[in-house]
Amino acid sequence: MTEATAPRLEIGVQETVPTIHYQVAMPQPETHLFEVTLQLVNYSSPLLDLKMPVWTPGSYLVREYAKNLQDFAVFVGDKPLPWRKISKNHWQVNKSGISELTVRYRVFANELTVRTNHLDNTHGYFNGAALFFRLLGCEKLPTSVTIVPPRPEWRVTTALPAVGEQTNSFLAADFDTLADSPFEIGSHQLHHFEVLGKPHELAIWGQGNVQVQRMIADIEKIIQVEAQMFGGLPYERYVFLLHLFAQAYGGLEHKNSCSLIYQRFGFRSQDKYDRFLQLVAHEFFHLWNVKRIRPKALEVFDYDRENYTPSLWFCEGTTSYYDLLIPLRAGIYDAKAYLNNWGKEITRFLTTPGRKVQPLSESSFDAWIKLYRPDANSGNSQISYYLKGEMVSLLLDLLIRARHGNQRSLDDVMRQMWQQFGQAEIGYTPEQLQEVIESIAEVDLADFFERYIDGTEELPFNQYLEPFGLRLAAEQEEEPYLGVKAKTEHGREIIKFVEAGSPAQLAGIDAGDELLAIAGIKVTATQLSDRLQDYQPNDIIQVTVFHQDELRTYAVTLATPHPNKYQVIPIQNPDPIQKKNFAGWLGVPIVTLR
Repeated sequence: MTEATAPRLEIGVQETVPTIHYQVAMPQPETHLFEVTLQLVNYSSPLLDLKMPVWTPGSYLVREYAKNLQDFAVFVGDKPLPWRKISKNHWQVNKSGISELTVRYRVFANELTVRTNHLDNTHGYFNGAALFFRLLGCEKLPTSVTIVPPRPEWRVTTALPAVGEQTNSFLAADFDTLADSPFEIGSHQLHHFEVLGKPHELAIWGQGNVQVQRMIADIEKIIQVEAQMFGGLPYERYVFLLHLFAQAYGGLEHKNSCSLIYQRFGFRSQDKYDRFLQLVAHEFFHLWNVKRIRPKALEVFDYDRENYTPSLWFCEGTTSYYDLLIPLRAGIYDAKAYLNNWGKEITRFLTTPGRKVQPLSESSFDAWIKLYRPDANSGNSQISYYLKGEMVSLLLDLLIRARHGNQRSLDDVMRQMWQQFGQAEIGYTPEQLQEVIESIAEVDLADFFERYIDGTEELPFNQYLEPFGLRLAAEQEEEPYLGVKAKTEHGREIIKFVEAGSPAQLAGIDAGDELLAIAGIKVTATQLSDRLQDYQPNDIIQVTVFHQDELRTYAVTLATPHPNKYQVIPIQNPDPIQKKNFAGWLGVPIVTLR
């Protein structure tokens, strides 16, 4: 039976509303198995349809969470009840005449990311979408969850409200809330702080070089800046979950919380610490942009399949624009550091050949099959909607500011989107998004959208930077252009990327080849740049590789050096209007950049 024909519960005045309760235990955490029990009472329909989500909102990839589920069983009291599986994520129970039953299953959890589940002898972490079933027909009903830790000293942290005085019991208003509420269970650090009269929590799992009080002070600044922008905080309590781990990096937004993962020793270096605070600013900004201001395609989540929208560039790219700007406004770093960060971002963008191939709206739409599934050709054929969306948001902000003397900005677009769509959580269409931006800018942007969002024309950075007394400066590589990126892996020098149209590709070199020698002399990935500096453009060099275990030598004609670094710098002698525009945008005189 498909979902379309599955029975829906009609809850009438005289009927008893079903109660849904989950218990999550982890008696042997070293096995990485969560033991889940679902107790269902007063469920009158003859068929019970259970579906495990295939993805989680905020991470646009079908992750097939059902693959981790095992030992599924249904009971009436102690008596097993027959069931059948309808599809990869759909279990069905024929329970005619039975109003109370128990479902038991286990979920393997050994993937530590912000969007999956992880359980070991140090903690348990899970996302609702990756652990709990959706009961067809009951999506709007409340669900209670009780956690049974394996040790008495383990605590439970989640944004869900507690159920009365019951120990480790929590209540989700509906399935969307349940799916959107991660849990951290263990002996993690837990810090409480208050911002604008509302309680906040920071839970930290893992060891590292975090300076907690400094971090909390800076997080408070970020919260205050973003709250001021939107006119307050749209929650009563907020939870930050932070996992410290190796070289990890990532975040996932939720309506009243966020999950963050960051390298455990990434807090001493100022650059790395700033990057962490940008991550915090990004996920917190999603409180408004994505969790409440969201595209029509994401207004109602379909947990069984992809939810397509061409507007992820605004959801994620515009949020990325603000994750650089918010720390500046919060006084965490200055305008010089801010523009230095922009240089790094623009360098990433302009050294990605795929920007000339994939339009921004297509990048958004195809997130499900491309962004999270990179391959050796991705750099040639794709552009991240985070990265280009950030670039386009910069241009839009500068366009609006230049037209209105900094009296209007992209901030006004965000506030208008919040008032028109976010507060009522009404999804917007791509056309409505464009209309709001045009209404703030007071200019027709059809040409802009056609060229830079739906097309692949190069972004005219200098055209938009010039009114603010800035320009983009390029630095050339020191060596002639070969067009490969190599990396040492397990003692072998592996070519990871070959740029389309480059000398290396034209000669026949492939990603995956093992780099051996140049001109008959061994070369490593770290030596490659230095070795190429011994040659001039148009020189022909012999590059030896193993290609699928076959020894091959290619004659490669080197090309002229390519730009490999970009910086946003002041122009010489900015005029009074440029100085005024710059100060209105970044809050300091442009001379401070000298």
